[in-house]
Amino acid sequence: MVGRAVSDRKQIYRKKLEQLLQDYQKILIVTADYVGSNQMQKIRILLRGKGVLLMGKNTMIRKVIREMIPSNPNLEKLLPYVYGNIGFVFTNDDAKKIRDVIQENKVPAAAKVGVIAPADVHVPSGPTGLDPGQTGFFQALNIATKIVKGAVEIVNDVHLIHKGSKVNPSHVSLLGKLNIKPFFYGSRVEYVYEGGSIFGVDVLNITADDLMQKFFSSLTTLTALSLRIGVPNVATLPHSLANAVRKLVAIAVTTDVTFKAAEPFKEYLADPAGWAAKHGGPVQQQAPAKADNKAAPAPAAKKEEPKEEEDDDMFGAGGLFD
Repeated sequence: MVGRAVSDRKQIYRKKLEQLLQDYQKILIVTADYVGSNQMQKIRILLRGKGVLLMGKNTMIRKVIREMIPSNPNLEKLLPYVYGNIGFVFTNDDAKKIRDVIQENKVPAAAKVGVIAPADVHVPSGPTGLDPGQTGFFQALNIATKIVKGAVEIVNDVHLIHKGSKVNPSHVSLLGKLNIKPFFYGSRVEYVYEGGSIFGVDVLNITADDLMQKFFSSLTTLTALSLRIGVPNVATLPHSLANAVRKLVAIAVTTDVTFKAAEPFKEYLADPAGWAAKHGGPVQQQAPAKADNKAAPAPAAKKEEPKEEEDDDMFGAGGLFD
């Protein structure tokens, strides 16, 4: 009877996984290290109406995927990622929103011996509440302390555990004495499967604005390079046409040749004041005529400068050697 019950559960799980793989287009591969069943249940509640969280044995998951590969070859790309303590979140919603819902659900946890630290751990300076008899324990860890009002006080902040390093028993003992829970554990999205492709979760942080900025930056570089080496293409076409039109306008304004694009420039050069008045630009105001219509006085004749005296006037009428 027990074996039959296990077989029935496997069949139910198989059918559920097959149906989920058919109904949903996106799969988030999540890790569940140090995550309790109560926390997983909270995540399932938060995902209601948005997605389905499914955990299970990796051997069963691989077997179901292999059986479905003939009908959907893209599922084969999931097999290398089915290892360790992982689960699948099936959704047709925005993958980024689902990722945020999953990773926001974290709970504080105490450090455990042998665990790889997911973050740096700092012990703040100040009173610890421990009696002076614990001074030797801090000295063994090279932590400077002093006794203040009958209690041990840490002198400086201590970088106790570095991210990525292994937690040892001394770390666990000290954090336990100080009642510090340094780590936050929760399900973490590692990979996303969508449209037959698998990519890292960091790709979800890229927005449409980021893509547009990268595209136009690359387009600008391509255009500048193509113009510099003289290779015409679609990117350089607007610039080439603009340069050609500028050269034609420059020729037209200095000759009798004209065309539509050059007419405004020729009109302006012929009569700047009239062009400005026609197009709403500033017009130079002429001085108003007098009421008696008398002609304006003629400008005074330019005073002729006296001619320089000739040399013979300087030395008399007869000359120098007369």
